[in-house]
Amino acid sequence: MFVGLGAGVSAQSLNAYKSKLGNTDPTYGSRVEVTEHGTAATAVRSMQNRSQPSEIWGYRVRIFFDNSQNARTLANQAMNRFKEIYPDIPVYMVYDNPYFKVTVGNCLTEDEARILQGKIQGAFDRAFPIQEKISMSLLGESSASQDSGQ
Repeated sequence: MFVGLGAGVSAQSLNAYKSKLGNTDPTYGSRVEVTEHGTAATAVRSMQNRSQPSEIWGYRVRIFFDNSQNARTLANQAMNRFKEIYPDIPVYMVYDNPYFKVTVGNCLTEDEARILQGKIQGAFDRAFPIQEKISMSLLGESSASQDSGQ
């Protein structure tokens, strides 16, 4: 039997948990015996020592990309228009030579991005979902739109 443990569990609390499981239950007289296999114990220790990622793969909706001579101006216009219509959805502009790109939202799944695409499709008919790395600190952000390289 395996009981899922959070990544922040220390080795001491894991040992205390195993010890607690080994105590005889006063009501039923039963107890649990924990046997760790080498690879499982190594995997648990590895997860305990691993730091949390600062970025994960998620999805955003691209509303603009262009590499023309006036692409920066057009990207700023698209970003400002989006902010006016959808002030609660984060918006990001990046320059990825030779393109200016404007993306919106911080979605964990492609389905979530497609729902966002459907919501904005009337105002941005060329919008499409893309997979992109998203900073963990931005997940759940909804009130303040940003101009960022994330």
